Amino acid sequence: MLTKTMLLKSIKDLPDKFSFDDLLNRIVLLQKIEIGLGQSKSSQTKSTTKAKEKLKKWLE
Repeated sequence: MLTKTMLLKSIKDLPDKFSFDDLLNRIVLLQKIEIGLGQSKSSQTKSTTKAKEKLKKWLE
């Protein structure tokens, strides 16, 4: 879960002028990173081999 502190730090890292889309993209990215870290901590990850097998039809 994102925290206010994380969001505020991310906003401070943006340039002085930015679009709403820039902000929204940053928030979505942070949320996805948090989800991935949570999945990693709870061993909900896939090996590279299994990922390649699952994505094989798109990688060819």
